[in-house]
Amino acid sequence: MASIFDLFKKFEEIRAEKSSPAGSVEFIICGLGNPGPEYENTRHNAGFMAVDHIASREGFKVTRAKFDALTADVTFAGKRVLFMKPQTYMNLSGQAVGKAADFYKIPPEKIIIISDDVNLAVGKMRVRRSGSSGGQKGLADIIKRLGTEAFPRVRIGVGSPPSGGDMVNWVLGKIPEPDVPEFKKCIENVRDAVSLIVNGKIDEAMNRYN
Repeated sequence: MASIFDLFKKFEEIRAEKSSPAGSVEFIICGLGNPGPEYENTRHNAGFMAVDHIASREGFKVTRAKFDALTADVTFAGKRVLFMKPQTYMNLSGQAVGKAADFYKIPPEKIIIISDDVNLAVGKMRVRRSGSSGGQKGLADIIKRLGTEAFPRVRIGVGSPPSGGDMVNWVLGKIPEPDVPEFKKCIENVRDAVSLIVNGKIDEAMNRYN
């Protein structure tokens, strides 16, 4: 016999399906990060923060559990888009992205990944049409799962650790207070960069934000 929790979850899924925009999902926009309150607002969760900012600006919530992720199926920039925040932890991000891509038959060029980048100064952004992971574990797992590097990504600068510093502690740490304004400005710009990519203007996004 189904529990009250299971029935409530099923009701939420049915309601989400009914509220989804018409047509099929055309794009996946996935912000990378680690789930759990202990990781909130850390450098490694820059992708989560960017997706949350877009959701707040656009008036939706990324809360539906699906594909090992929290998701939202919405109209964004005139297209039907699935926003994702994988709940698999960073190193297995490809598991969530791959499941959604397989289900909706989304080609790599329409999968946009938002991640942190320790090779960029805080507040800097880099939009790329494709490329290597650059050492970012979530991107590496997505490349492995999709079998290609040919998907767009928006990389958010979080700065690099001091010489001899531990990388794990660095990415799981928070942006220093003096750098927060520049970091937030970059997060805010992700919305417009992603909107341009969705509308086939990735070159304009690169020229404007790189």
